Amino acid sequence: MTPPPKDPTTSAPLARCLSQAALADLADVPATSRWVRSGGTRLHVLDYGGPGVPLVVLPGITSPAITMDFVARELTDLVRPLVVDIRGRGLSDAGGSYSLEEYAEDTEAVITGLGLDRPLLFGHSMGARIAAVTAVRGKVAVRGTVLGDPPMSGPGRGPYPTTLDAFLDQLAQAVRGTDADEVAQAWPRWPRAEQALRARWLAGCDQDAIVATHRGFEAEDFFQWWPSVPGPTALLYGSDSPVVTAEGAQEAARLHPSAVFREIPDAGHMLFWDNPPAALAALREALRPMLT
Repeated sequence: MTPPPKDPTTSAPLARCLSQAALADLADVPATSRWVRSGGTRLHVLDYGGPGVPLVVLPGITSPAITMDFVARELTDLVRPLVVDIRGRGLSDAGGSYSLEEYAEDTEAVITGLGLDRPLLFGHSMGARIAAVTAVRGKVAVRGTVLGDPPMSGPGRGPYPTTLDAFLDQLAQAVRGTDADEVAQAWPRWPRAEQALRARWLAGCDQDAIVATHRGFEAEDFFQWWPSVPGPTALLYGSDSPVVTAEGAQEAARLHPSAVFREIPDAGHMLFWDNPPAALAALREALRPMLT
């Protein structure tokens, strides 16, 4: 593995930063910024409001909360989405540990700090792992969980299919200054607006958070937690995902026979970016029975 990228002027690790253009994106988001503390860590949450059942949305390894705005705003007729800037991403503080249990503690702090009554949990990728661990820990009451393409790599299961170098190269591009065209080289299927948003917001991810989380994808075993996730729970996965393969989905079904499984056609790991209509329809279908 090549060394992590450095700032060429100082030889220090890449500095986390957000441009004025990125911050201005928040003006177009139909959500209110809310803040909570998890120990000494300040966490930022986009709260879409409304009278519906709260849905805490937990994004992936390099996805600040705003990058799931296009998903959250399509759910406001069904639930009250609250999208979390996971620690080390977006406007939330970096630092501390980036283990699954510490991420779960942050999620518990969001739920208690915002006074959410038995929320639903939905996570994508890293966020799906966090949702599973939060539900199993049982420190807060939840109505149900939906896991979107959770990394099934872990000890004895082979590496996560996207290398750390690939993540760090993209981060270096973002810190240097990138645009939608360059993002499209890595993510050609995404809607143009989402490519542009990632170009502006990826630099808001902390390098240490990415490194530690990627290490956790291979050191922490999702299947240690999955069989104990309380129902109701559903797992969404892409038909072409290298993260949740057909074999992985079969193993997950065997270990948790009461879980609901939904395969998203014509989608890889990035479900909502690869096939937005099908992924949103599957998420809504999974959530509806959990709203009682």
